[in-house]
Amino acid sequence: MNPIQKSMKVFSGTSNRAFAEAVAAKLGTTLGDLQIEKFANGEIYTRFAESVRGCDVFFIQSVSGPHLNDMLMEVLIAADAAKRASARTFTAVLTHYAYARQDRKAQPREPITARLVADLYEAAGVNRVITVDLHQGQIQGYFDVPVNHLTAMPIFAEYYTAKGFDMNNTVVVSPDVGRAKASKRLADMLGCDLAVAHKNRAAHNEAEVMGILGNIQGKTCIINDDMIDTAGTLCGAVRELKNLGAGDIYVGATHGLFSGPAYERLLDPTLPIVEVAVTDAVPVPVEKRGDRIKVLSLADEFAKAIQNVYDETSVSKMLGVNPEF
Repeated sequence: MNPIQKSMKVFSGTSNRAFAEAVAAKLGTTLGDLQIEKFANGEIYTRFAESVRGCDVFFIQSVSGPHLNDMLMEVLIAADAAKRASARTFTAVLTHYAYARQDRKAQPREPITARLVADLYEAAGVNRVITVDLHQGQIQGYFDVPVNHLTAMPIFAEYYTAKGFDMNNTVVVSPDVGRAKASKRLADMLGCDLAVAHKNRAAHNEAEVMGILGNIQGKTCIINDDMIDTAGTLCGAVRELKNLGAGDIYVGATHGLFSGPAYERLLDPTLPIVEVAVTDAVPVPVEKRGDRIKVLSLADEFAKAIQNVYDETSVSKMLGVNPEF
């Protein structure tokens, strides 16, 4: 009897195909043939146009944007199709995990949608998840399958180090207490100080900076967050930092969701900000970037993680893995 030969196949959903192609290229392969269509009534149809029998399937998708529920359904339906086509494993490579902010009950009669989504992935046949900078790390605990939680922090550290900032006059600013631990990690990588903003959140996508813990007077400030949504809170924080005496202000966030008026707010010439750096974990159209919005690539980090998972070698030792998990 011949020994079983493993085979990797990489596929992409429709949300961020350019990123998936970049990852596949770094893996020395091309994207597999996957048919994804939408019926007239809005239903999603998915079919593997090539055999995946016995294969380790990696499906790359950013569940984000105005059609994120369609993106979610693509993952679920592709997982079910792969399972029924006798794939050996199905790994959901989620460059953005939708519904992550609904990770707990903040008020009575609220859902925990992040857990519901995790249950849906598992029910569909997902055997493993690879993702980056979850809004809350404990979301990994919602899964009974392995979760490889990467972080873009080393990419940002490398990016800001290359700018040649005087780290004695630079401070990383956490936008709230909940982000302080992650921001402290970036500050340590850069060798600079940390400041923490205190926010009062009145409603969804609305928050007011009440004060800053730490010295920002005349210093270059790097606001570090996991995502930028409508940018309303961020722009308010930038203006408040400037009012409190901050020097040049930079922003770094893994997930540039840029919903609603985000682009208009960030590109406002009266906003006292030098630039916003995000990653390609969420697609950012070139025509929307302007001079202020820079995009850093995570293709190499995801390619390494996929290769290590396929080779059954350690993912935690590779550059870019979140050290908390």
